[in-house]
Amino acid sequence: MESQRQSLGREGERRAAEHLERLGWTILERNWRCGDGEIDIVAYDPEASAIVVVEVKTRAGTGYGTPLETITYAKARRLRGLAAVYMRRSRRRAPRLRVDGVGVLLTRGEWTISHAQRIDEW
Repeated sequence: MESQRQSLGREGERRAAEHLERLGWTILERNWRCGDGEIDIVAYDPEASAIVVVEVKTRAGTGYGTPLETITYAKARRLRGLAAVYMRRSRRRAPRLRVDGVGVLLTRGEWTISHAQRIDEW
């Protein structure tokens, strides 16, 4: 049985994917896994000609900070490594590869989305 926290996280990822699609992005993968970890969303940003690895953080309040504040430098670096594995395995190509963060916050029944681009880029 799914916990309330898992349900919140899944809904946050769904809303994050919708946000990216509204930007004109193409969702390539959701919850991509390998032995080294998981990528929440892999998308293509046509404006930047970039494949973007997106870390989604969902919270039901800011008692422990905003969702984006929970994405540490170490997490961004780990995602960069996962992005490299993804690129090798998927054989996708793009001029740029980037790591973004999307924070999804639920407060008093209202959803708010924050998008931090270029947490890590190369």
